[in-house]
Amino acid sequence: MLNPERLFGTDGVRGTAGRYPLDPATVRRLGAALVRVFPHRGSPVRLVIGRDTRESGAWIEAELAHGAALEGAMVVSAGVVPTPAIAYLARLSGHDAGVMISASHNPFEDNGIKVFSGRGEKFTELQERQVEALVANTGWQAADGPAGEVPRGDQMGAYLDHLKAVAPEVSALKGLKLVIDCANGATTSVAPALFRELGFEVVAIGHEPDGRNINLGCGSTHPEQLAGKVLSVGAHAGVAFDGDGDRAILVDHGGRIVNGDAVLLMCARQLLREGRLRNNSLVATVMSNIGLEMALRDLGIGLVRCPVGDKYVMEEMLARGLSLGGEQSGHIIFADYLFTGDGLCTALNVLRTMALTGRSLRELASDLVDYPQVLLNVRVREKVDLASLPTVAAVMADVERRLAGQGRLLVRYSGTEPLVRVMLEGRNESEIRQWASEIAGAVRERLS
Repeated sequence: MLNPERLFGTDGVRGTAGRYPLDPATVRRLGAALVRVFPHRGSPVRLVIGRDTRESGAWIEAELAHGAALEGAMVVSAGVVPTPAIAYLARLSGHDAGVMISASHNPFEDNGIKVFSGRGEKFTELQERQVEALVANTGWQAADGPAGEVPRGDQMGAYLDHLKAVAPEVSALKGLKLVIDCANGATTSVAPALFRELGFEVVAIGHEPDGRNINLGCGSTHPEQLAGKVLSVGAHAGVAFDGDGDRAILVDHGGRIVNGDAVLLMCARQLLREGRLRNNSLVATVMSNIGLEMALRDLGIGLVRCPVGDKYVMEEMLARGLSLGGEQSGHIIFADYLFTGDGLCTALNVLRTMALTGRSLRELASDLVDYPQVLLNVRVREKVDLASLPTVAAVMADVERRLAGQGRLLVRYSGTEPLVRVMLEGRNESEIRQWASEIAGAVRERLS
């Protein structure tokens, strides 16, 4: 047996389609390993697979399904659907796992494989390591033979009914003009029709996928296109999804971008009013602005921080029994509905909050005051514990003292490069820039 190689990153298996680990042979082997990791129970393992609009999605789906089926699994394809639909359908229909083929906001050349448990939660790191060990085990081989067509199952009606039940209150906004940017991705199959059915006047953009234009100058990573369209058509608001539909970035009627921090604040306040914010706390990552933390503090709401990645948000929410968590990038988890990010659910909860409060998106977003942020990178020759370097530790302690609870300091090593990242947030940009430079200088003097 070889040493298991890490296949799973923070958001599943990612890479360039056609190259390892997303070459046909490895994808087939991965499909077989996913089945083998489940304990034998006398009945076939059941998998549901979905994909976004990338041109590589169909053959990756076929190879993955073929590997799983040759291990005795019953596999069904949901076709082109958002990632959260797969998580929901896995839980609803009694599948052992759901698999989504997508590289989210990446360009079309890339693709990926995300795996959800039968509870609709992302695979844990333990499960991922088990799959990796099986893939690396040379004691077995995935069966040969051409990959055939994957049987189709149409269960999207159940997912759409689930979404409609999230926010019945949005009927009060009937007729509101909404721009929807589908990123030429997975939400093209559901989003425009869903919001029209709910009574909105929908203007759709980024809804003509050709296999190669997913995320191309559109979607949540390029909200400027959405902002321009909102202004040009006089819409009340806009929402941009990413390629697989698990995140959403919004735009108010004036073209101002509303990110995940603002969404967390407005939705936390609403859930608190309703007594639905469990343990009066929520989860956000280390990248969320300290302005969110301070606004929540004023409301009596606690903020639990975790590493970047929605799977870490989910794990922290599960461990603490919380109902809300998310990322500045627009991955928001509403645990009452699903334990993964869902861009459609996020948009509906924002619209629901607008309906219940009678406030516009701009008014709701204005409750968040972002603090200035400075980020400096320092290249280093080695990575040692910064606390063990007296001069560096002293400067960091002095900056923490000067912040006096009115800002935030985060100093960490990059996970992929020989860099120290110095991030500072505070009320005065020139002040925190000077302090960040002091820390960077101390690190540079000792480690560069």
